[in-house]
Amino acid sequence: MSSDAAADIMDGTHSALRTHGYAGLTMQDIADEAGLSTAALHYHFDCKHDLLVAFLDRLFEQFEARIAELDGDDAAERLLSLVETVLLPPTDDDPHEFRTALLEIEAQAPYDDAFRARLERFDETFTARVRSILETGVEEGTFAADVDPDEVASFVVTYVRGARTQNVAVGTPLDDSLAAFRDYVEGTLLADDGGAGE
Repeated sequence: MSSDAAADIMDGTHSALRTHGYAGLTMQDIADEAGLSTAALHYHFDCKHDLLVAFLDRLFEQFEARIAELDGDDAAERLLSLVETVLLPPTDDDPHEFRTALLEIEAQAPYDDAFRARLERFDETFTARVRSILETGVEEGTFAADVDPDEVASFVVTYVRGARTQNVAVGTPLDDSLAAFRDYVEGTLLADDGGAGE
C-alpha cells in the first residue's frame, strides 16, 4: 500500500469514527470519508476489524511520537507534561465523538485478542515512560526517596485511563482531572525541598 493510500484510509477511518461511532461504522462509511470506492478499500483490508486494528497501530505510532520528548526542567515537570500530553486531546480533531468511539473499541478488548494486544501496548509504553521519569526523579532528589516507581506508575496509568473514561461517560472536565493530578504530585510525590515548576 502506498503511503498516500494508507494516509487517506487512516484519515478516513478517523473521520468516520467521529461521525458514526464504532458500533455503526461500516466499510462504506470509511470509503466515503477516504474518498475511495469500497472495492478499493477492500483491496487493502478484508474487513472493518482488520482496518481498525491497523488504525490502532497508527494511533500507537502517533502516541509514541507525542510522548518521546517532554517539556520540563526536572522529573516533576516532565511527569506533569507527560500526563497532560496523554490526558488532553492532541488537537481540535479529537472531539468527544472520537473519544467515545475509542472507548467503544476499548470495551471490545476483553473479547478481541487483536484489540487487547494493541491497547496493552499503549499501557505498557505509558507505564514504562512514567516509571523511568519516577526513577530519575528519585535519583535526582525531586521525588521523595520512598516513592516506589512501579507502584506509582501503575497508579498514574490507572488514573489517566479512569479520567478519560469519566470525561467521555459523564463529562468530567479533563482540566479538572489534570489539576487534581498536579495536586497529587505536589502533595505526595515531591521531596520535602522539591517543587513542581519551581
